[in-house]
Amino acid sequence: MAGSKSVVLAALIANGAIAILKFGGFLLTGSAAMLSETYHSISDTGNQVFLLIGIRFSGRSADQQHPFGYGKSQFFYSFLVSVFLFGIAGWESAKHGYSQLTGGGHGGGQHAGETVDFLFLSYTPPGWLDPVWVNYTVLIGAFVFETWALYKARAEMKRQMDDHDWTSYREAFRKTSDVTTLTALTEDTIALLGIVIALTGITLEQLTGNAVFDQLSALLIGLMLMGFALALAWENKRLILGESLQPDVEKELRGIVTAHSGVDSLVDFRTVYFGPRNVLVTADVQFEDGLETDEMDAQITAIEEELRAAEPDIGKVYVEPER
Repeated sequence: MAGSKSVVLAALIANGAIAILKFGGFLLTGSAAMLSETYHSISDTGNQVFLLIGIRFSGRSADQQHPFGYGKSQFFYSFLVSVFLFGIAGWESAKHGYSQLTGGGHGGGQHAGETVDFLFLSYTPPGWLDPVWVNYTVLIGAFVFETWALYKARAEMKRQMDDHDWTSYREAFRKTSDVTTLTALTEDTIALLGIVIALTGITLEQLTGNAVFDQLSALLIGLMLMGFALALAWENKRLILGESLQPDVEKELRGIVTAHSGVDSLVDFRTVYFGPRNVLVTADVQFEDGLETDEMDAQITAIEEELRAAEPDIGKVYVEPER
C-alpha cells in the first residue's frame, strides 16, 4: 500500500501544477485544446484525491460490520473516479471542441489582444504575449511533470510484475487488483498522449493558419478521456462484484491442494478479492480415511502455508474438512 500511496502523491503534485499551468495558458490564449487539457488535468487531480481517500479507508481494521476489512473501498473510489471525473472531464472537453468546430470559434493561434470567451466571461489577454509560445511553454512543462509521475507509477507496477512473475503489462493489467496503481499508470499515459495531441493541433494550426486543427484536437482529447472512463469503470466493476483469481492461477492453487499428502479429493474451491492484494480462499477438502485429528490439523496448516507461498495476494485461507 505504501508504494501505491507514493505513486498517487506524485501524480497529485504533478497534476495540480499542470492544471494551473494549462488553465493559465488557456486564459492567455483562448485555445480550445488548452481548455480540454485543463479539464483533463483537473480530472486527474481530483482522481488522486479520491484514490487517497480510498487508500485511507482501505487501511481501516476489520470490525463486526466489515469482518474482512475495508479493502474494497479502493475499488469503489476508483470507480467514482472513472464515472464522475474522467466521464465529466471527457464530456466537457469533447463538447467544447465540438462547439468550436461547428460554431466557427478560434483555436490557439489567435492574434494577441483578441477577445476570449469563457463561460459567462469575455476578456482580452495582454497584447504583448505571443499566444502560441505560451501554449508551447505550458505543454512542454506539463510533459515534464507527467513524465515524472509516469516514471513513479511504472516503477511500482514493474515491482508488482516481478513479485508475481507477470511477463507483460497486458498480463499485469488483466490480473492486478491494485486499481490505484493501475489507474495512476493508465492516467499518466493518457495524459502524455493528450499533451502530444494538443501540441500537434496547435502546431498544425500555426503552420496552416486553420483553427480546425486546434479544435479537432480538443474533440479527440475528450473522446479519449471518455473511452478511458469506460475502460476503467469496467476494470473496477469486476472487482467490486467480487471477482476470483484468474483461471490459470486458480488452477495452480487447486493443484497444490490436490497434490498434498493426505488429501483424497478437492470438493470445492473458491477465491475472491476483498481488496487490492487481499484474496480470500476457501477450500472444502476430503482427506484420506484414517487420519487422526492432529494429523489433519497439521495438513491443513501446511496447505495454507503452501497456498500463501504460491500466491502473495492471499490474505485468509479457510480449509474445511469434508467427509
